[in-house]
Amino acid sequence: MIRSTVLLVLALGGARGLAAQDSTIAPRPTIVATLTLSEALSQARSNSPAYRQTLNNANTARWSVRGSYGALLPQLSVQSGVGYTGSGQSQFGAFFQQTSGFLSSSYGINLQLQLDGRALTAPGQQRALERATGEEISGAGVSLTADITTQYLTALQAAAQVAVARQQVVRNAEFLRLAQARFQVGQTTLIDVRQAEVTKSRSDVALLRAVQTDNEAKIELERRMGVEPKVDVEQLALTDSFPVTAPDYKVADLLAMASEQNPSLRALKARNLAAGSGVRAAKSEYLPRLFAQAGWSGFTQQYSNTQLLLDQQLGSAQGQLQSCQFNNQVRTGLNLGPATECNVTLGLDPTGTQLLDPVTQRIRDRNSVFPFHYSGQPFQASLTLSLPIFDGFGRSLRIAQARERQLDAEESVRASALQVRADVHGRFLALQTAYKSIGVQAASRESAREQQRLAQDRYRVGVGTSLELSDAQNAVQTAEGEYVNAVYDYHKALAALEAAVGRPLR
Repeated sequence: MIRSTVLLVLALGGARGLAAQDSTIAPRPTIVATLTLSEALSQARSNSPAYRQTLNNANTARWSVRGSYGALLPQLSVQSGVGYTGSGQSQFGAFFQQTSGFLSSSYGINLQLQLDGRALTAPGQQRALERATGEEISGAGVSLTADITTQYLTALQAAAQVAVARQQVVRNAEFLRLAQARFQVGQTTLIDVRQAEVTKSRSDVALLRAVQTDNEAKIELERRMGVEPKVDVEQLALTDSFPVTAPDYKVADLLAMASEQNPSLRALKARNLAAGSGVRAAKSEYLPRLFAQAGWSGFTQQYSNTQLLLDQQLGSAQGQLQSCQFNNQVRTGLNLGPATECNVTLGLDPTGTQLLDPVTQRIRDRNSVFPFHYSGQPFQASLTLSLPIFDGFGRSLRIAQARERQLDAEESVRASALQVRADVHGRFLALQTAYKSIGVQAASRESAREQQRLAQDRYRVGVGTSLELSDAQNAVQTAEGEYVNAVYDYHKALAALEAAVGRPLR
């Protein structure tokens, strides 16, 4: 008996080398980076594509409000242009007139103001829609927090299951060493050794799969955060821990908080207010409409052939010269006063064949106006007030459609309120169930551990069988895994309840 015991001890000591080999199946990686839940949430708010898409709606909502106020102000427009018309003959009725090519330019400044009932009610409607957009962004933030928190917990749960699997590998390695030692001293058969080897191999595979699940959970967490991995996923460790406390919440208080703070419900209430503004806007179509307009404008026109202008002026002056001379003869014959100096008055030289230099220069100066020496046009302004009388029942139709949208919005608010109450109540019950399950699984885990210790002691002294010990070790692994699941089910249930309420509860 003493010799058998000594041989068993020596066999156990010599089998310890197998324990070192066990660690090579799924070696513990070197941790080079850590991630807390607050860091994960911060990175998700900055990088999550879906959340950033929701944030983009805020800018459009702000400009919609500004645009509604801007519609109450006059619209200002400025226009300017240049042009060129070539020389040639222009037809006036049955006559043709030789013209010069000319350059032209123009400007215009216009002010317009149009006011009606829709423009006056638009700011209130757009403010309500902006509030709804803000609440939808808050809701997206709550959903993002719940999503990242849940996935963070899932990754922690997977890491805890890896620890359970590693512990099972250690137990089965001990089982294999014990079976080999007993076989070497002749206390058992080779069947027990092979049974222990099969059990050990199964736990090795279970560990590899648990490690894979752990890595996939962290990969999924980073994807939901919207970031690319900076280190190998096996070298990333999640460091936060979450205490389990008794849920002392009151369902009535949770329902009251959800009614006031649930972002989805608040967004629908804001859109209901916007629908009410839409009804008022539709009714305002029966009010008068005001349209006001004012404008300033000017133009230039410069002929490219100045000589044509001079010839036209010369021909006109020469045509008036004979009339002027005739008038002088009449005035002299009737002693009506001194005669007029026709050539000087008409801008002709004494011979009457050429224009005087000052006249020629004045014509050239008047023609040199392109592009900025504008000739201003008279100021124009108008004010119109119109009152629609009958439009084929179009306004009645639009009012009915606006009321329909308002009633639909009210029903959406009511349906959402009922859904929120059901979600809060259901998740509160799920939280209580999850908390109670932790106590049950803790007791089951302790019983399984005690059963495993008894089975191991019985097998060590030769009373129990290998099958009894294998079943006990499988039972303790199952109990430990279910305890881990119960703990993280509790934390996930709490995260789901926070999402339903719309605010943190821890």
